[in-house]
This record gives sequence, structure tokens and C-alpha cells, in this order.
Amino acid sequence: MLNVELKGTSKYMQTNNGLRLPAEFELQSFVQLIFPHAQSDWAPYLDEACRTFASIAAAIARYQSCLIVCDDIERVKNHLCATANIYFSTYLTNDTWARDCSAISTETGNGCIVNDFAFTAWGGKFEADKDNAMTKAIASCYSAPLQSHDFILEGGAIESDGRGTLLTTAQCLANPNRNAACRSEADVEKVLHGTLGIQKTLWLHHGYLAGDDTDSHIDTLARFCDERTICYVQCNDPDDEHYEALGAMERELATFTDRDGAPYRLVPLPMTGPIYYDGERLPATYANFLILNGAVLVPTYNDPHDEEALGIFRDLFPDREVIGIDCSVLIRQHGSLHCVTMQFPACITLRCY
Repeated sequence: MLNVELKGTSKYMQTNNGLRLPAEFELQSFVQLIFPHAQSDWAPYLDEACRTFASIAAAIARYQSCLIVCDDIERVKNHLCATANIYFSTYLTNDTWARDCSAISTETGNGCIVNDFAFTAWGGKFEADKDNAMTKAIASCYSAPLQSHDFILEGGAIESDGRGTLLTTAQCLANPNRNAACRSEADVEKVLHGTLGIQKTLWLHHGYLAGDDTDSHIDTLARFCDERTICYVQCNDPDDEHYEALGAMERELATFTDRDGAPYRLVPLPMTGPIYYDGERLPATYANFLILNGAVLVPTYNDPHDEEALGIFRDLFPDREVIGIDCSVLIRQHGSLHCVTMQFPACITLRCY
């Protein structure tokens, strides 16, 4: 484990009567996973998926606690080489996309809140009743109080800089398949202000990945690395179907400024070559990384661009260890590493054993 100086919450301003959405690069308490099971879409290649999830859990546990939500604790333990720093909660889910159906934590002047937003599997595309009920069912695992919201919001749809600015995409967050009552970006912003303390929202209107089910989640396209830096997927191949849309996204990012009016430092990430499974192009993206207290987990795909991407992340996070995780199996279900994880801030204590 690296000895690094990590940013705590005290550095960051609180807004909206103390309400604040911590950034992922701040100090964390634990990361939550949902383990694949035979009743999920992972069934055709369950063992392979379980090995990948076990690798992610083991990497997390080197730096901080990892909570695994699963149908059968003993079954999951058989996939793990060790269980130090790994904790369990029994619950049967529809699927395993923890980023989108898990709680979104906010900090207030009186501690943290575990926010349980509604989850409808990206606009009703799949069954999600069990996933939607998960946070309430396992709420005893968290030291912070639970607050439920009717508003549909997925963790992969939002990126916080920790200072009241949110990065998102209009294709997802302003999509009528999520919250029909919010008819404009301004309507959505009012909800974000009231529930997450957001003061400024940066809306991307361009960018997508083929094979993506989420209506262009921001965590597949562009991410905050720190308060001043956004990394993003860049396409340099004019013959690639993403070339125009990602080029327009790049130009749009260049117009964004933080709450002080300063432009961001923009760092491009390479695209993989086209990756297919059963004749379908898969949404492989290096933007779907996970920041931990002392490391950054980066998805790799057995692609020639993997080493280039890992090198960029080493430059972006010189005080954290950069660890590549083979996520080739995850993209068969149209997600990747960040999609299957959800971090919780340092002010929330884990109570599962």
C-alpha cells in the first residue's frame, strides 16, 4: 500500500445549507460490489464473471474495506483467495451494476446521508425491482441515515468535483425515460440542488459509445480526476463511428469552466479498437476507472491501447498505484469496472461483517 496524502472533506466548501456531494478522489470508507449469481445475466459465463469480480474485490481490499452484496456468502468466499478487509451482506439482486442501484452519499453539516434514489434499469430497459429495493434492504450496513427519493438517478450518470459542480450528459439525465416530470435541464438542476447540493451543472450534449445501455452515462465518457482535471475518451480515427460525436464532445468540454470561471485541464484517453461479442460492438472505455484511497483501478481489455491508457493514469495519479483489471467479460453485459462499484465517503462507517 502506498503512503499518500489524501484529501479529506474539511478542505472542501459546503453548499446549500451544508449539503455536498463528495468527489470520488476524496477519502473513502469502503467500496460496495454486487456479486454475480446464477439468476443474473452473467449465467452463460458465470465463473468467468465471478473471477473478474473477485479480482476487483481483492484489489479494493488492499487499500480499504470492500462490501460484497451477494445471494450466498459461502459461495462467494469460494471465489476469493482471502477475505481480509472484505465484508458481506446477503441480498438477491436482479443484476450487479452497483454504481447505478446503490446509494449516493452526501455530506451535510451534521454528518453524511445515504440517499436511496429510484432505479429503473436505465429507463425501464430491464427488470430492476430487486435492485431498486436493495439499498433499503441493506441499510443496516451503513452508519448514516437513509433518505429515500422518488427521483430516478444512477450513480454512473453524475460526476462531482466536490465543490458543488456536477458533470453529466443531457442524453441521460434529461431523458424523459427517467423523470418525465422534469421537462428541462433547469428542472433537473433544481432536484440536484435540493438533494445533492449541486450549484453548477455542466451538461454534455454530445458523445456516446456503441453498445451502451445507459443513454450515455458520464462515467463512460468523461471523469473528474481532481478539482481541475477532466479526462475523456478521444477518438482519432475518422473511419470510426464515434469520431464525430466524440469530437463534438471534446469541443464542448473545452468550453466548460469551474465555479471560479477557470477552464479545466483536459486529458484525452485513447479508445480501444472495436471489440465485438456475438456480432455486437461492446462499449469498452478506459474512462470507467475507479479511484481508491491509495490506488486507481483501470479497466483493460486485452487491447493494444491498454498500456498507453495505464501510462496516462500513472501521470494523472502520481501518488496512487495504478492497477489494471481485465474487464473483457464485463463489457459483454455492456458495462465495466466503475459500473460494478460504488464508493462511500469516509464519514460513513461500514456495519456489515
